[in-house]
Amino acid sequence: MSILVTGGAGFIGSNFVLDWLAQSDETVINLDLLTYAGNLQNLSDLEGDARHVFVKGDIGDTDLVSRLLEEHRPRAIINFAAESHVDRSILGPEEFIQTNILGAFRLLESARAWWGKLERDERKNFRFLHVSTDEVYGTLEVDEPAFTENHPYQPNSPYSASKAASDHLVRSYFHTYGLPVVTTNCSNNYGPYHFPEKLIPLVIHNALAGKALPIYGDGQQVRDWLYVTDHCSAIRRVLEAGSLGETYNVGGWNEKPNIEVVRTLCDMLDELQPREDGASYREQITFVKDRPGHDRRYAIDARKLERELGWKPAETFETGIRKTVAWYLANQDWVNNVTSGQYRDWVEAQYQ
Repeated sequence: MSILVTGGAGFIGSNFVLDWLAQSDETVINLDLLTYAGNLQNLSDLEGDARHVFVKGDIGDTDLVSRLLEEHRPRAIINFAAESHVDRSILGPEEFIQTNILGAFRLLESARAWWGKLERDERKNFRFLHVSTDEVYGTLEVDEPAFTENHPYQPNSPYSASKAASDHLVRSYFHTYGLPVVTTNCSNNYGPYHFPEKLIPLVIHNALAGKALPIYGDGQQVRDWLYVTDHCSAIRRVLEAGSLGETYNVGGWNEKPNIEVVRTLCDMLDELQPREDGASYREQITFVKDRPGHDRRYAIDARKLERELGWKPAETFETGIRKTVAWYLANQDWVNNVTSGQYRDWVEAQYQ
C-alpha cells in the first residue's frame, strides 16, 4: 500500500510526510517540483528510508503523474502542491494561476483517468484529498462569526483566488464524475521547516540577524494560528473517515493580531537567546506600508471536524510557538541554507 503526496518537500507537505512515516510503514510517493520553497533538506531524516520515494516533477505533468499512479497504485492522493504566498502572488500572479489552477486541473484529470481503471474494491477505497486555505473565504470584521464550511467564497488576492478556483474544480469532479474527493481548508500554519518569508519564521530570522522586523500597517490583522503537526493529524483523520465530497475546516482556535504574535516572539527570544546588548528584540519592530488588499481578519470554526470526526488540536498557541522558536534556534544551519540570495533580494524588494 502507498499514498501519493504532492508538494511533499514544502513546509506543510514535508511535515506531513515525516509525521506519516513516524506512525505508518505505508510507502509515501513524494512528488515535488522543488521550487524556491521546496527543500529536500526538510526530509533529510528519511535518507535511505525505502518507505519514502521522492520524485522531482510537476503536478501538471500528466505523463509523469499517470506513470506514478500506474507504477505505485496509491490508495490516496494528498495534494499539498501550491504556490502559497500572498505577497508573491501580488508581485507575480501568473505562477499561481499555472500551479494552483492548471496544475490542480491536470492532477485531477490524471487521478480521474486512473481511478476509472481500478477494480471495484480499489475504486471504493481510493481518496483524493485537496489541501486548501481559509483565505478563500475572504475577510471578516472584528465581531463577525468565524468561517464555517458554508461561508461564501470571497477571495481578495491572486493567491486566494487561485486556491478558490482549485477548490471549485475539486468539488466539480466529485459532483460531475464521482471522483472520491475531500477538501480541507486550514488556517495559518506555523512550526518547523517554514520558509522564512512568512511572518513567524521571518521575524525569528530577522531578529537573530539584527534586522528590522517588518509589520504591515498597524499590525492589527488577525489570524487563527494552527501548529503544523496538528494540521497533519487533521488531514490523517479526514483521509481516514471524512465524508466524500465534503469540506472540513481545520483551525487552531488561536486568533491573534499580528503585532501580538511578533511581540510574543520577541519576548520568547529575549528569554531563550538574549541580544548581546541586553536590549529587547521589540526594539527591532518596524511598521511598513500595508500591502494591497490585505484581509483584516481570518477565523476558522473547526467544530464540524470535531463533531463529525472527533478531531481537535493538541497544541495551544503558547505551547506551539515555544516549540517553533526552539526548533529554529536549534536549526540555524537549515535557516542559513534556505535563505539564499534570491530570498534576500525578494525580502528587500517586498519590505523596502
